[in-house]
Amino acid sequence: MPELPEVEHVVRALSAVVTGRRILAAQLNLKRIAPGISRPAFDRQLRNTVITGVGRRGKFILFKLESGHVLTTHLRMTGKFVSLTTDQSLPPYAHVVFYLDDDRRLVFCDMRQFGRMNIFKDPLRLPKELKTLAPEPLTDDFTEDYFLETLSRSRRPLKHLLLDQTRVLGLGNIYAVEALFLAGVNPMKPANKLSKPRARKLYQAIRDVLQEAIDAGSTLRIDLADGNGSYFETPERFWRVYEREGEPCDRCGTRIKRVVQGGRSTYFCPQCQKR
Repeated sequence: MPELPEVEHVVRALSAVVTGRRILAAQLNLKRIAPGISRPAFDRQLRNTVITGVGRRGKFILFKLESGHVLTTHLRMTGKFVSLTTDQSLPPYAHVVFYLDDDRRLVFCDMRQFGRMNIFKDPLRLPKELKTLAPEPLTDDFTEDYFLETLSRSRRPLKHLLLDQTRVLGLGNIYAVEALFLAGVNPMKPANKLSKPRARKLYQAIRDVLQEAIDAGSTLRIDLADGNGSYFETPERFWRVYEREGEPCDRCGTRIKRVVQGGRSTYFCPQCQKR
């Protein structure tokens, strides 16, 4: 599943392609992608409106429309956007097709069908999936005091807490374990047992890891014209611990370990991240 850096790069790629374009028609081929709206209503609310910008809230992509509506998209595991000319064949799993005024189509493909779209009208009355999100981690709203208080109120293991988007936004499995390693914090430690000095290190590590991934291009090489590839495949590996089980730690040489937490793999250095 894409994390904040990946979604940020998708947003940047989309913005360059669709900002200023008018949607001539919106074709919802698979109803489960937008379960809260009928196919005719989906087209009616998007038809003949200009996309004024593309933004992000956490892992949600926000298409801002001239009509005042906002189309939200969550890619989930395999969702991706493809930009095609009118004479190109649709790729597999083309569940949503937006016909644009530049003779191109923006297509949402999703092999596993977990992606979701929603349309809301009033920016002051956000849908539940946006309203409950934690502050953006790279903005001033995500303060050190907020983070310390969030940790103090939870007895969950730190790794579990970092994946909760209502507490810490934007992290998924990759950057949660990377931030914990950077801060030298054990992923199994209860959140409320973390000392304030270590909590401050973790706070900064979260911001550093996310910004580093964005600056480095994250795990993506976005090509909106590629209807066959995946956003999430790259030959590069710049992670410190993620998917490095059995390899030596870059800091101390101890072999990286893997444990399963909540059904997900957690990678850590048993020497650098002692309890």
